[in-house]
Amino acid sequence: MIHRSIGSKGPSVSAIGLGCMGMSSIYGQADRDESIATIRSALEAGINFFDTGDFYGDGHNELLLREALSEVQRENVFIAVKFDGKSHPLQKAERNVDNRHVNVKSFLADTLQRLGVDYIDLYQPARIDPNIPIEETVGEIAEMVKAGYVRYIGLSEVGASNIRRAHAVHPIRWLQIEYSLFNRGIEQEILPTLRELGISLSAYGVLSRGLLSGSWSRDRVLNSDDKRRNGPRFANKNLERNLALVEALRKIAVEKQATAAQLAIAWVLSRGDDVIPLVGARKPKQLHESLGALSLNLNPEDLLQIEAAIPSELVAGEYYPVSRDKWFR
Repeated sequence: MIHRSIGSKGPSVSAIGLGCMGMSSIYGQADRDESIATIRSALEAGINFFDTGDFYGDGHNELLLREALSEVQRENVFIAVKFDGKSHPLQKAERNVDNRHVNVKSFLADTLQRLGVDYIDLYQPARIDPNIPIEETVGEIAEMVKAGYVRYIGLSEVGASNIRRAHAVHPIRWLQIEYSLFNRGIEQEILPTLRELGISLSAYGVLSRGLLSGSWSRDRVLNSDDKRRNGPRFANKNLERNLALVEALRKIAVEKQATAAQLAIAWVLSRGDDVIPLVGARKPKQLHESLGALSLNLNPEDLLQIEAAIPSELVAGEYYPVSRDKWFR
């Protein structure tokens, strides 16, 4: 397994991380067992970076990760957690909604309990609360770093200005944000800012909700109850345009004796040693396909061919159904 550093002179983690969010929407025993098998398969393959959130399944995702990692030495895994500014205690009757930064400590306490650990490797707000200066939120987490409950601080879904403001309070190790062949917008201002400050990129959405995997068709979208089909990129004419782009990518993948998913992940890996893609595999088979991207050596000509197949201006629709402009300040 290739490893990459988180931030300037930061800890080393596997070059690909496992995003566990997709495992939190299923609670059947068979699905639960398969999710745990996927996490353990990731460990066997050398993945040591696991991404979760206190709001994934209202805390169930952290409990799932705890069970899957129960036999692993704590120092051998890197756990990143996002919090959404709401309370997710184990007892449902105690839950409430409160976005005040003064409660960040209680959010963390609940997460530590659910994961069964003494500290979180990287802790980050899932979104910026417009009513709370980012300096206050980061300052609150910085106190927990001093206390030993958090090792590093990250950010999610913020723009260059907020990155600078947060970094001035306490070193930020990474920014988690969408980055894929279907969304290269961060290359304009956000990615240069990260590199100027020595901050890594944790890239999610590398397969654009599975679109870039090549496994979606118009019939599948129309006949599926998969929640991902509600995304803007799956809507009406957007879907037709995007599937045409994916088909162009698939043809290149065939020439490289790879899958479209592997090519899409390999492209993200090629963007720099400071870019760490997250894959959201829910099954061991999906995970092993994703890991095949590590063996693809894309030369400059390959990259130009891939980018020509998917011009940014031809991608139709956004990742989310609502604009994220308010976060990118």
